[in-house]
Amino acid sequence: MGKLLYLLFVTLYPVAARVLALFNKKAALWVKGRHHVMDHIAFNCQRDPAPKIWVHCSSLGEFEQGRPLIEALRKIYPQYKILLTFFSPSGYEVQKNYTGADYIFYMPMDSFVTGNRFYNAVQPKLVVFIKYEFWYYYLHDAAKRKIPLLLVSGIFRKSQPFFNWYGGFHRAMLQCFTHLFVQTTRAKQLLADINITNTTVSGDTRFDRVLELAANPVKYKHIEIFCGNKKVIVAGSTWTDDDEELDHYANTRSNYSFIIAPHNIGEERLRECDTMYKHSIRYSILVRIIDDGELIDEKINTVIIDNIGMLKYLYAYATVCYVGGGFGGDGVHNVAEAAVYYKPVVFGPEFDKYAEAVDLVEQNGAFDVEDALELEKQLDELLENEDLCGEAGNNAGNYIKTHAGATGQVMAYIQEKRLLTN
Repeated sequence: MGKLLYLLFVTLYPVAARVLALFNKKAALWVKGRHHVMDHIAFNCQRDPAPKIWVHCSSLGEFEQGRPLIEALRKIYPQYKILLTFFSPSGYEVQKNYTGADYIFYMPMDSFVTGNRFYNAVQPKLVVFIKYEFWYYYLHDAAKRKIPLLLVSGIFRKSQPFFNWYGGFHRAMLQCFTHLFVQTTRAKQLLADINITNTTVSGDTRFDRVLELAANPVKYKHIEIFCGNKKVIVAGSTWTDDDEELDHYANTRSNYSFIIAPHNIGEERLRECDTMYKHSIRYSILVRIIDDGELIDEKINTVIIDNIGMLKYLYAYATVCYVGGGFGGDGVHNVAEAAVYYKPVVFGPEFDKYAEAVDLVEQNGAFDVEDALELEKQLDELLENEDLCGEAGNNAGNYIKTHAGATGQVMAYIQEKRLLTN
């Protein structure tokens, strides 16, 4: 039954995407990006005799987790070409020009025929899946062909099909992996309970990535001019639900500076932010005004970031960080990206799927809030109490620092087991 449902899913998903593409930009990109993608992969890989490593990331967040490993592989095994695939447009469209990989494509939709053709064309010497996404034929073919297959920064929860009575098909996918590197001891135990014991608790490679970013900061003079000497709240990866909780606070606190980086920077979403934040200006307009030597309206206390790529560096300007997603069903976004700068982090109530968010709350480096009133109270406490703010920031930064090293563990395994040769 599990396999039948899976076959229905991989068959119907592209059909649904084509329908959505008529009025949804992201779906349109998903469909367009897969047009003849298997042909492009085969053409590029079959004419290149160099041995290859295939790394698959679902989206942009998983890419940030996988990036330290990709770059370590490239450094230590320069003779291998790296093929990077994405499932989601939010990963591919942002990173399609990433120079750390030799080939970057959307992942062709999984099927018996596609999986077989993919491996015949690419012939990877190593396959790495980052965090999650389990595609049966891709995994099954790697195991059948005895290609080393690793899961990196895996995270598992009891509610997933693997751990339920109906999850036999899903458990079979886990058995395809040569080794699974997981984030927590809880994940390792869950896997052990279903007799998956080829596991290592390595933590999250994302910590290695954010530490690298923090060590090489990017300065933005226009942001520095905007913030001046005021205390700053940086709200990153916000959705409408987050802005609805935060906008009143920003609209009534002229003594603070606010930097809002929406998760989606489509024009409709940006206009929504323009409306919600009464004293705001878009970053692109702020740059033009400053460069033209004009004065910024003194009433403006909020800048809305209308590009992708700045956020990971903007948290450095914060007195307090707010990370979005916690008021939506999918949960909070990348809290490590903010905590690495030794800043206290605040987010909404949906965070229990993310080990680092749970740990940061337990260690008083982050604070979860239930609604706008609680959010405003928490922000006031942190902004008005420098000792509390400093202590929470230290707790956050130290947590990230002490949990680094996952990339090194994965690389040590690859070298020890000689999965690749120099």
